Amino acid sequence: MKKILLALAVTGFLASCKNGDQQAAGGGADKELAALLDTYWQQHLQMFPVEATGIGDNRYNDKLTITIAESFRDSLGKFYQRYLDESGKIDSAKLAGQDLISYRLFRYEMRMGLEGLKYPSHLMPITQFWAFTLELPQLGSGSGNQPFKTVKDYDDWLKRLSGFPAWADTAMANMRKGMATGWVLPKSLVIKILPQLNAVVVKQDSSSIFYGPLKSFPKEFSQADKDRLTAAYVKAIDSIVNPTYSKLAVFFEKEYLPKARPTSGIGDIPGGKDYYNYCIHSWTTTTLSPDSIYNIGLSEVARLEAEMNKTREATGFKGDLQAFFKYIDKDPKFCPFITPQQVLDSFWAIKKIEDPQLKKMFNHTPKTQFTIRQTEAFRAASASAEYNQGSEDGTRPGIFYVPILDAKKFNATGMATLFLHEAIPGHHYQISLQQESKGLPAFRKFLWYGAYGEGWAHYCETLGKGLGLYDDPYQYMGHLGDAIHRAIRLVVDVGMHYKGMTREEAIKYMMAHEMISEHDATAEIERYLAIPAQALSYKIGQMTILNERKHYEDARGAKFDLASFHDEVLKDGCVPLNILHEKLEAWSKQ
Repeated sequence: MKKILLALAVTGFLASCKNGDQQAAGGGADKELAALLDTYWQQHLQMFPVEATGIGDNRYNDKLTITIAESFRDSLGKFYQRYLDESGKIDSAKLAGQDLISYRLFRYEMRMGLEGLKYPSHLMPITQFWAFTLELPQLGSGSGNQPFKTVKDYDDWLKRLSGFPAWADTAMANMRKGMATGWVLPKSLVIKILPQLNAVVVKQDSSSIFYGPLKSFPKEFSQADKDRLTAAYVKAIDSIVNPTYSKLAVFFEKEYLPKARPTSGIGDIPGGKDYYNYCIHSWTTTTLSPDSIYNIGLSEVARLEAEMNKTREATGFKGDLQAFFKYIDKDPKFCPFITPQQVLDSFWAIKKIEDPQLKKMFNHTPKTQFTIRQTEAFRAASASAEYNQGSEDGTRPGIFYVPILDAKKFNATGMATLFLHEAIPGHHYQISLQQESKGLPAFRKFLWYGAYGEGWAHYCETLGKGLGLYDDPYQYMGHLGDAIHRAIRLVVDVGMHYKGMTREEAIKYMMAHEMISEHDATAEIERYLAIPAQALSYKIGQMTILNERKHYEDARGAKFDLASFHDEVLKDGCVPLNILHEKLEAWSKQ
């Protein structure tokens, strides 16, 4: 932990943050800054129309920008540089409170954006975990971020979808450049992409995920509109969706797979280690080195393994930890479900247990509605449980997605800790409160730093005992399992991307230290291969928040108020970890 705090101090992101509650850029405190941030945000949404749709801004629902195009990246670089230059003209010495945070966050964002463009990550535009080819079916399903409430909404989607073939052609051109320069995916990931692409292609139009909006027309639609839109959507499935996904699948199988690399980590491609260091800085908001993160991981794995052994002994189980893992994994009583709905109902039951206790830990709760859904079949095999944010205006709820491949094999022991992280009070509280805040400029309402956002969600897993969810030792074991899983990530992510660990070695390490099947361990390890350093953000952020809490519990003693601490952590939205440290220091002096 000292290494983490040292890294925060070295970053030195925020020199001072006094009177943090008194001013807010966008609220009229500094008109020059507010105008700059507002202009930037409006242009940003125009450049990223799918992002605008995602946050509930429907002005650009018919647009699809090809953000992986070289021409777009050139424009984006000029965009970042222009706003970095413009913000540099503002006299920061006159700023205070939220204005100062906004100013420094904005310049940090512009610099990080420019630095990221130095690396040709657009040459690997499709992975099995994150890709527009996975996002598009969610948008077009009728149950995702893209609205289907009016006739215009339906027509907007057709216009947006019409840009997909050009996006796919750009992706293939980029990947051919990557094949020539060494910026290619590991073969193990390409193998997983193929079935995802093929699964979208269907013989019968009505079975396409893109047919979904036609199954739930709003009642007020005329028959003429229904007939016209049905014909247009069927034509789009036949002329755009099926041929484009088929074309991509053939490309991956015939061209890309033979050129995919046999190695694992990003460090094996040209300039890969420099890129990995950038990814670490981006995801953790610290200056921690790969080796220091690796060592923190080893230490955390050992600590948590000891705690797991204590819990095993408390249950009276006779046998070592690996035998205990197998017992929990195989005994039918830990997999009590028959249908996916029963799994979803059990998550709702967890919410009901914690609801009465949440008000003791939080003075402020979100207004945004919340729901739970099963992950769509086409992506479930490679998906993890996840949270999709609601819209700022509250018309779309926050959604906790749960992949359920086989309900009968869904193990219940990790459900409580998973719900605390992905749902309530984890991502749903943090993201919703950030979006609902009246004191933040628009760009900060939707800002995301992995170390803060995932760190907060991982921290929320530690609240289970106070919320009445870990009374059962097996549920607590599930919590420890998730905790050690995040510690293992520090070891295997750095191991693969920086220290030469192979995919197979990483899978074995993971299976040796936690209760996980080879199938699930493989999916996790391949996720880390697809998005270098993202997996580091959870544990680094959680350890920082836990350390801050312990510091103030010790310093304030009986005067420490947990709800006030949580309010302070959450009230300013996502920030780099060093800003969190500094604003908590200011809070402690109030």
